[in-house]
Amino acid sequence: MWIQRDLESRLRQSARTRPVVVLTGARQTGKTSTLRRLFPDHGFVSLDLPTEAEQAEKEPDAFLHRHPAPTIIDEVQYAPALFRHLKVAVDSNRNRNGQFLLTGSQKFTLMKGVSESLAGRADIVELETLSLAEIRGALPRTGVEAAIVRGGFPELNANPDIDLVAFYNSYLATYLERDVRSLASVGSLRDFERFLRACALRSANLLNKADLARDVGIAPSTANQWLSMLEASGQVALLEPWFSNRTKTIIKSPKLYLTDTGLLCALLNIRSEASLRESPAVGAVWETFVFAQLRHRARRAGRVGSLFFWRDRTREVDFVAEIGGRLELFEAKWTELPSAADAVNLEFVRNVAGKSRIVGGAVVCRAANSFPLPNGFRALPVTELT
Repeated sequence: MWIQRDLESRLRQSARTRPVVVLTGARQTGKTSTLRRLFPDHGFVSLDLPTEAEQAEKEPDAFLHRHPAPTIIDEVQYAPALFRHLKVAVDSNRNRNGQFLLTGSQKFTLMKGVSESLAGRADIVELETLSLAEIRGALPRTGVEAAIVRGGFPELNANPDIDLVAFYNSYLATYLERDVRSLASVGSLRDFERFLRACALRSANLLNKADLARDVGIAPSTANQWLSMLEASGQVALLEPWFSNRTKTIIKSPKLYLTDTGLLCALLNIRSEASLRESPAVGAVWETFVFAQLRHRARRAGRVGSLFFWRDRTREVDFVAEIGGRLELFEAKWTELPSAADAVNLEFVRNVAGKSRIVGGAVVCRAANSFPLPNGFRALPVTELT
């Protein structure tokens, strides 16, 4: 079963207007299958194959002769030397768009090659795991809690017979063995896996690198490097605070989130909806899920980088969406029946920022339907967060 992606029209438009399209994202988010489905007339080669990667790196001219445009080159980061030759090939026929469609799951290597050789020639698009709207578009009877535990990896949702535990065990093993070893020198994969699990325990919390390093037993510089690796491979995301000139005691540290709640639940040993409801981490998992939906919403609207959080020494609002200089405020609450008390921080920030600047606010929850709260905000089901 094919699950349609929100980015499909964007990818078609990019291929019509740019000579190169670069599709990034974590492993197993559907980059290759999406491009092959949308562009069936393009050739295809995967640099996951060592022989192809070796020729692309050592004999790039011969490689491009074997795989002329238009073509899809999968996992292109395995041949950094190829980027300069792609530039020559593109410039020889600059008016031809959609020549090369590239995928990569390691942003460090990929973006270095793009910025050095393909600047001004490539459109960069990021594909994340499935949003709740994408899942329910194909599987309308999927419950919210089931979507949280199963996660947004397309293969898991397209085939309900796949064993959840086996999938994530395999995913972690593949990620550690392939991406981690190739991104940087990691002395102990066991320590790195412990670091990843420690990040999972801190999802939806302020990032404190010193505490993270101490708990895992590694140097702060190593923690900083490993965190960058997790960001580069699409496993975690950092949410920056929103600043206002009128809040002098605001927190400056970012918040840490895993990008997919299925992987988060696997790392927290949450294997079922029942165990999710009973978990002491359910609030953090819910906030992580709401964060993912808000990121999808921002990307669909072309507002990448518009999502923040607000915090001073005593109060916090989980999410602030900035739209043309005005703000939407969101609190993530696991409850099915939020009250005005759940929106007190929304009201506080509305008064601090100025009512004229706030275009709306809501408590994102598990309610069946949206309804107004007494202080002018709304209770908003996550299914309506579009």
